[in-house]
Amino acid sequence: MALAVRYKAARTLETAVVEAASPGPGEVELAPAYVGICGTDLHIFHGDMDARVAAPAVLGHEMSGRVTRLGPGVTGWRPGDAVTVMPLRWDDTCPACLAGYQHVCQHLDFIGIDSPGAMQQRWTVPASTLIRLPQSLALDRAALVEPTAVAVHDVGRAGVARGERVVVVGGGPVGLLIALVARAAGAHVRVVELNAHRRQLAEELGITAWDPADDDVPALVGVWTGGAGAEVAFEVSGAAGGVDTAVDVLGVRGRLCQVAIHPRPREVNLHRFFWRELTLVGARLYDRSDFELAVALVADGTIPAERLISKVVPLTRAPSAFEALEGGGNVMKILVNCTDDIQGAAV
Repeated sequence: MALAVRYKAARTLETAVVEAASPGPGEVELAPAYVGICGTDLHIFHGDMDARVAAPAVLGHEMSGRVTRLGPGVTGWRPGDAVTVMPLRWDDTCPACLAGYQHVCQHLDFIGIDSPGAMQQRWTVPASTLIRLPQSLALDRAALVEPTAVAVHDVGRAGVARGERVVVVGGGPVGLLIALVARAAGAHVRVVELNAHRRQLAEELGITAWDPADDDVPALVGVWTGGAGAEVAFEVSGAAGGVDTAVDVLGVRGRLCQVAIHPRPREVNLHRFFWRELTLVGARLYDRSDFELAVALVADGTIPAERLISKVVPLTRAPSAFEALEGGGNVMKILVNCTDDIQGAAV
């Protein structure tokens, strides 16, 4: 038995004792150490994904931890290995999989949404989902590998090249990670963000940040680019105004990479797409190569993961952490420590 955080209904989480499933053939049992709370988890918490999430549901997919037990037939791993998980299980039979796009499988099981996630003291997953971590990488920082892999995939989908001007609209955790990954690829980056705390953090990390409430962002981009406009924009805000800004800052043949999940359809200035021959690309999830690069970027400090961690709470206080994130303010990433409560609570 082990402690777990479960979603029960809109705005209702519980800490419960659950049965820890023994690893079957091809599976591995893990002891999660740290689990990040992300925007998708908040969508679940708000009840926005009840049509997909079967309550009670154990949440969490941004994690780090260690192997504890191996199921039959598993090789290449041993107890104590430090790992993260690429939380995707695909069927290998749908048209997307057959075309080589398993990460957007038409019957995808996103572990932590469609099946039990990492916010528990014992977690059994397919061995094929494991990503090895350097033993020297602190596990709290390693919990940011998954969102970094998202950013790596996004930058790749946008085709960001050295020397290009990039505008990231939305400076939350994923937006800031995109900015950092794009900078590492040699791009010149600006972040657009309403929240003063997040703008300050971006500036402290060497990335110029603009406030769309006070600044004329398209005009600033015009000055910055000599009137040409940016080559790439990322829409990470999830707001209608963010879509407008991302389109307006692009120059001729600019690329807009849509990252945020919008809960409803948005109006888009298609005349701008026609007039400037713009390109729109979607970016969803990641593949193994994205994860492997993300591990390297976090491990070598290119991604200063420790600067993005605002708070760490024990497993039993995870429900209050969701409420803190929902309130906004001076918060970037909150991690749940799944080891603090382990003595006497897990078998």
